[in-house]
Amino acid sequence: MLLKELSALASPLNDQQIGQLQQAASELSPQQLAWVSGYFWGISQTSGATQPINQAAAAVSNQPAGKLSIIFASQTGNAKGVAEALKEEAAAAGIAVELFDASDYKGKNLAKETHVIIVASTNGEGEAPDNAIELHEFLQSKKAPKLDNLHYGVIGLGDSSYEFFCQTGKDFDAFLSKQGATPFIERVDLDVDYEAPAAEWRKQALDKVKEALASEAQSAQVVQLPVGQAAHTSQYSKQNPYTATLLTSQKITGRDSGKDVRHIEIDLDGSGLTYQPGDALGVWFENSPELASAILKQVGLTGDEVVEVDGDSISLQKALVEKYEITSANPQLVTQYAELSGSKKLEKLAADKDKLRQYSGNTQVIDVLSEKKAKLTAEQLVGLLRRLTPRLYSIASSQSEVDEEVHLTVGVVEYQQGDETRFGGASSFLSHRLEEGDDVKVFVEHNNNFKLPQDDNAPVIMIGPGTGIAPFRSFVQERDNRDAEGKNWLFFGDRTFTQDFLYQVEWQKYLKSGIVNQLDVAFSRDQQEKVYVQHRILEHAAQVWQWLQDGAYIYVCGDATRMAKDVHEALICVVGQHGQKTREEAEQFVNELRKAKRYQRDVY
Repeated sequence: MLLKELSALASPLNDQQIGQLQQAASELSPQQLAWVSGYFWGISQTSGATQPINQAAAAVSNQPAGKLSIIFASQTGNAKGVAEALKEEAAAAGIAVELFDASDYKGKNLAKETHVIIVASTNGEGEAPDNAIELHEFLQSKKAPKLDNLHYGVIGLGDSSYEFFCQTGKDFDAFLSKQGATPFIERVDLDVDYEAPAAEWRKQALDKVKEALASEAQSAQVVQLPVGQAAHTSQYSKQNPYTATLLTSQKITGRDSGKDVRHIEIDLDGSGLTYQPGDALGVWFENSPELASAILKQVGLTGDEVVEVDGDSISLQKALVEKYEITSANPQLVTQYAELSGSKKLEKLAADKDKLRQYSGNTQVIDVLSEKKAKLTAEQLVGLLRRLTPRLYSIASSQSEVDEEVHLTVGVVEYQQGDETRFGGASSFLSHRLEEGDDVKVFVEHNNNFKLPQDDNAPVIMIGPGTGIAPFRSFVQERDNRDAEGKNWLFFGDRTFTQDFLYQVEWQKYLKSGIVNQLDVAFSRDQQEKVYVQHRILEHAAQVWQWLQDGAYIYVCGDATRMAKDVHEALICVVGQHGQKTREEAEQFVNELRKAKRYQRDVY
């Protein structure tokens, strides 16, 4: 729109130049457009009015980079947030800095860099995040350049409950080192409670970079680049959440369902928060006071003890409710409590990493403490616990449909432990402890790795069993409001048709109106043999293949442990069978779909 308006104004460009600019701009991403604007501005400041632009470009290209480049490999947004903080701190320190989404960074450009920091999360079973697949593969290939002049640092983010803890960060460290690059600071692998150690690492790293880039010529130019697809002006973030209001918490599974799934509506009126389909809502929650009291009783404390948290002195009871994770266990907690309590069972588990991960992933804190009673001090108890972190939920609404609201689809974590019922921390907060009209602290986590195609004519295949249906409700609302012409095909699955068909009336309405062109469901317990979404995909293999040939985008949301793997395998089978490809060729085809962002996953 802006370029069209140029021709109508008193512009120094002629029609041919405007046409060339329009053509070039149409092929660039938002990040690339921002870089070009800064590049041209720099030329206008350093070159004379009559100097040809190619001479200025040549002069720039012959100069050493003399700057810090930050690259983030992020799946859910944590690595992106750390990278953005690093960029802001670098700019404030007078360091010339650029920030890149890994998907926008060409690996060969590493040979032109002086200093690079990679902030990397790990996806699935040690896989690189979707936005970093190409860079990750490039650095392992024969095309990877020698990097003898590159100095680098790596921050890995992960969860030590998983086997491949911070694997992507470890990979990038190994790849860069193999190509001759030199680490200017030791790699750090951070757990879920990463913010304080990340801040300390950033400070140390920037001190070293600033010292290395000390000359005024090197630190004079700071390039500011926007990150993400949409500019958002809200002041609210993970560190500064918005205090919203719960509007609705409605159970949407049947009375006889074995699951409690809630449709949650939250009021964002006046917040300035905006989101796109595929984004997530971060929810800061409070723990159950009853659970906190049970933990205190188990370790012989009253809760009146005073502990220091973030420089404030507060009661231990308040700290357990508001500041620490007291539901989910983790390997470190189990190992440390084994030492404190002398529990033989826990000591045996701690010695076997696989069994330790399995146990801690399926056990709550109170049940670990119940393995053997031990009297702890307040300091010992909080030393066992991780800091509370927000839960991220896929957004189940389009803002074009619901305006200043945000909807979630929340499965309540609930199971029996002996004679007692255990609940998930955030899900029980939203469903049981929060009343309609109560406050809830939230923020938007933008996810550029799970986005609708820009082309509204492109077909879309959505695979979302259980609460994985959430983002696809937002997708269909968005495409409906945009009058998108592209076809929409939904695969949904759950236990039973009568009790667990989430948003059934809405899907039937969309199907009847033609907004959803095809709906295939798999209710695993409605017949003797279990049927899941991957079985429906294979049943419609020829049609899935045809949609892929027509340019369809595939989206998968839900359980990473089994469902996502089974769906991935089904897609490989579809491609192999109907594309007449070998197993290796089919795997490569599916991998190319991921690189082209035609196969996107939001799995957990």
